[in-house]
Amino acid sequence: MKLILLGPPGAGKGTQAERLYERHKLVQLSTGEMLRAERDAGTELGKAADRVMAAGQLVSDEIVIGIIAKRIDAPDCKSGFVLDGFPRTEKQAVALDEMLAKKGGKIDGVIELAVDEDALVERISGRFACAKCGAGYHDKFQRPKKEGMCDVCGSAEFTRRKDDNAETVKARLKAYREQTAPILPYYKKKGLLQRVDGMADPDTVTGQIERVLSKIKR
Repeated sequence: MKLILLGPPGAGKGTQAERLYERHKLVQLSTGEMLRAERDAGTELGKAADRVMAAGQLVSDEIVIGIIAKRIDAPDCKSGFVLDGFPRTEKQAVALDEMLAKKGGKIDGVIELAVDEDALVERISGRFACAKCGAGYHDKFQRPKKEGMCDVCGSAEFTRRKDDNAETVKARLKAYREQTAPILPYYKKKGLLQRVDGMADPDTVTGQIERVLSKIKR
């Protein structure tokens, strides 16, 4: 099964991608990670991508498609994969379809984790973690049982990600709307787009995705 997982930062794509691998052995493919792997391996595609990135330019669709085409031939992708971060434009979506068709494959489904942007800003900007053990907390939804002390290890030191602030989160959501959301009509027209409630708790979202997969398998 070949899937595309869409949703803005903080929607929970990483968590759901992990569960898709655990349940169905669908490998999560991040274009950023694939580009770095090719570069570090010193392949021709990696060298080409490195030259472009070193010049401060965006890697061409041709290079990215070539890297994806190579990656999905790996043995661990035999059961399928989940693309995260690609495609971002209709042009890329068409190129992806053409590449897969040459291999005798196709995208089986596109799952969007739909979110309420205001609620998502609150969800992300309120996150903090124990500096010692990494246990996660939230200003509103999950405070430590004893104020100022980690429930897991007892540490009194906490930390927040620098980009987990309302202004940065809003900017990332705006970028998602402008860069990725425009491909939704393309997949909707093909009858591939399925939306799930990304604001629900992770187990509920997983259940929704499993129902989508059941429909795809029929």
